[in-house]
Parts: sequence; C-alpha cells; structure tokens
Amino acid sequence: MTTNNSVSVLGVKIFNLSQKEALTLIETWLQDTLMTRSIFIVNAHTLNLAKDDSQYRVVLNSANRVFADGTGARWAARLRGVRLKDNLVGTDLIPHLFAKTANRGNRYFLLGAHPDTVSRAARKCETAFKGWSLAGFHHGYIGESETPDVIAKINSAKPNLLLVAMGNPLQEHWIHNHQHQLRVPVCVGVGGLFDHWAGNLQRAPAWIRERGFEWLQILLQQPHKWRRYLLGNPKFLLRIISELPRDLANSNKTKY
Repeated sequence: MTTNNSVSVLGVKIFNLSQKEALTLIETWLQDTLMTRSIFIVNAHTLNLAKDDSQYRVVLNSANRVFADGTGARWAARLRGVRLKDNLVGTDLIPHLFAKTANRGNRYFLLGAHPDTVSRAARKCETAFKGWSLAGFHHGYIGESETPDVIAKINSAKPNLLLVAMGNPLQEHWIHNHQHQLRVPVCVGVGGLFDHWAGNLQRAPAWIRERGFEWLQILLQQPHKWRRYLLGNPKFLLRIISELPRDLANSNKTKY
C-alpha cells in the first residue's frame, strides 16, 4: 500500500519528509565522506519529462532521495492518499541547510548555469552564507571531453555539497552518470537556483507562493517557458488522474 513515507507519482518514488527531517538527513550525510549521495527535486514539469522518458524515470528513481516541489506534486500525492509534509523547493531548502549547518567547516561547490550567472551566484553566496566556505564554481556548458577535468576540479576542492544547476533532465543525468567518480558527500540538482542567487529571477511574494502560483511569477519573467506551464500543467493534471491506478499498484508492490 501507499505509505506516508513515500508515494509513487507517474512512476517516480517521492519521499515524504518535512523540511526539518530533510535538513537533519542531509546534515548527517554531509559528514559521511565515504559515500556520494544524490538528491533530486521534482515538480510537475520534471514528472512530465519522466513520464515521456523511461530512462529519465530510472535516473530519478536511482537517487538516494527524491523530494517534491510545487502544488502539482502535492495534489498528485494527495490523490494517492499521501499528504506531503512540506514543499521542499530548493530555493528554500538550500538556504535553510546553509543556516542550520553554519560554522562547521562545510564547503560547497556550484556547478551549472551561464559563466556570468554562476560567478554572480557564487559572490552572492559568499555574502549570504558566511557560515560555509565556497570551494569553487564552474559553469554548466561542459561537454564530455571537458567533464573529467571538471570532476577533478570538484574533487580537489573537497566540498561537502555539490549543487548542480543545469535544468531538467540534464542535471539529474549528469549527477547519475558521474556519481561514482565524485568525492562529494551530497549532490543536489537545484534547477534555476543560481538564477535566483544571481538576480536573474525574482521570487514571488510569500502569499503567491503559499497559494501555489510561483510558477506564474517565473512565467512572467521567462515567457519562453510558456509551453512548460500553459501546456504542461494541464497535461500533468490529466496524467495524475489517468495514471492513478498504475501508481497505486506500484506502491502496493513495494513496502518502504
């Protein structure tokens, strides 16, 4: 049966943790230098991609934890009998993690986005998160031939946390493909987080976020993503209804 610990949405297993529980878990993982663990954060768009691409679905399910972001994922979980404890969007989760684990010698590395964007994001982080140390940063426009050098740069910097902002599905594929080569305790796919830190995107007011319309704020600032929201959101709603029997069957097969 579906449990309160996790829920299957369009074939992707989402873990149901409160923000406090998620932060405590990541805090523990940050100190374990013997393993590299991955965290992916999915929303309606991510789950639509996973529905269309079985390989991507496998990649998402390979993560050590998958968290949910957004009203769509919450509605889907509730249809499946699970009330998600919190909205674990990276824009909030990562700053809270920095605050909770400050002044413990932790280091972070930023990978992704345009060279100018990641540079500005790194400067912002150094000012905002003084309890952590910036181990380094690198843009996300890297080919396979450059990847070994980038991984070597990350490993030599010895970060506790690697934030990868390449967008879906690239960032999850990149982490999945190279997790065995990385010497970083925790890797998190963070989507457009660097754009927020660099000032390219402004967050919606709290009252808009609380009502589940932060996507509209993003659409107004990035109109080129109109298909993702104006076509993708209705498609997602139809899918979470039509795929309900299959997701419930998947949950019945596995006890978490």
